[in-house]
Parts: sequence; structure tokens; C-alpha cells
Amino acid sequence: MNRTPEASGGARIDLQDVRFAYPGGAPMRFDLAVAASDIVAVMGPSGSGKSTLLSLIAGFEAPTGGRILIDGGDIGALAPHQRPVSMVFQENNLFAHLTVAQNVGLGRSASLRLSAGDHEAIADALARTGLAGKENRLPHALSGGERQRVALARVLLRRRPVLLLDEPFASLGPALSDEMLALIAALHDEQRMTVLMATHDPHDAEKLSKTMVFVDNGTVAGTGPTADFLAGNGSEAFNRYIGRRGERKQAPATK
Repeated sequence: MNRTPEASGGARIDLQDVRFAYPGGAPMRFDLAVAASDIVAVMGPSGSGKSTLLSLIAGFEAPTGGRILIDGGDIGALAPHQRPVSMVFQENNLFAHLTVAQNVGLGRSASLRLSAGDHEAIADALARTGLAGKENRLPHALSGGERQRVALARVLLRRRPVLLLDEPFASLGPALSDEMLALIAALHDEQRMTVLMATHDPHDAEKLSKTMVFVDNGTVAGTGPTADFLAGNGSEAFNRYIGRRGERKQAPATK
């Protein structure tokens, strides 16, 4: 696999009989194929395995069997930082003692040994995510939406072919969540990365994704066009999970 942080375009993802279980937990087993540059919503009940699926691809969990392939290359032996993957969490994964610019700079260098070109790229990423002028702030001085923008600016800098989003906007209000979804869509238009987003919100899935993956009881229970699933043409289990069409969870507003 000849991907680098400067690579552009998405990568195909294949999970082949990937098995995993937490201590004392039920076994999980995933088979999934995701086309390069697709945008995929991963939905399912709490505890069904959505976050685990993403963590297995990112390398934060290790399967007990099966293979995980990106662009045909087996990434099972690679540490998380070696994989052609960026991941954004609900908690932003920012370092509280580092400034906005430094947190973004980690996308280029874990030691923050940055060249003049790196600093220019950081400034550009901050400007494009609406954070110009906030380079020297610490995360505690930012709103929830701004912290997510820092995480997305780091993604912009890393330019990895796969982006994983683990319910990154669940704590944001609807309007701010829509802003973040629009930013993700703009990043995808530019870099054409493959995107998998775990979410409980059908509105988010409808607004961003082309493909739906329904995870239930530790397995991929269905895949297909998002529009078909949300129109009621998914499985009975998905329809029970989604409930009344058009409902949207109301999150507390952020400042």
C-alpha cells in the first residue's frame, strides 16, 4: 500500500470475517465492503457494535480473526498511526495543554517539529474550517462546535484516504450539527476520502451519506442506499430501530 499523508482520493475497505469480543461480552462478526470514496452512515442500537466496527478499522481494537483490507492491503499488523485512516470522536480527542494550532499540527508531526511549509498548511486548514484568529487558544476556551472544527482541521491536514466519524456531533444542537455535516461534505468534495460515520440520527445520515450500514447484535445486518433505508425499505429490525420517520434527537445547544 503506497498511501502517504499527502494522498488524495478514497480507498476501498473490506472486512472479511472479522471477529471480536470484549471480555465477557457477546461475540461480534463483521463482513463488509465499502467502495472507495463512498460516504457511509453506520447506524444501529446502542451496544450493537458500531463504535467497535470503526475501532477495528482504525486499529484501536484488534480482531481475534479475519482480515481488514484497505485498497487490497491487509492492515492488521499496522499500529493506528500507521494506518491510512483518520478518526474523529465525539470527545474531539484534543490535548488540553496544546493550542489550537498545535493540536492541528499533530496531523503532520507527533513531535510538533514543523517546517515553515507545515505552519502554512496549518494556517490554511484553520482558515478553511473557520478558525482563523484562534490559533493560540486552548481547547477549554472553545465552544463544542469549535473543538470539532479543530479535529476536522487536523483531518484536512492529514489527507488520509479513510475518515471515520464516531458520533462526532451527538452533543451539538441541530443547527451546529448541520454546519459540521456541511463541513464534512466540503472536505469530501475536495479530498474524495472514504467516510464512515456512526450515528443515531437519521437526519445526519440522510444529509451526508449515500450508503447505509445497519449494525445489529454485533454483525452487519444490512447495507444499501441510505434513501431506501430511510424510506422504510430496510429490514424490519431497522424499521423498529429507527422508529417514526423524521424524528430527530434534540441535543443541548452549545455556546
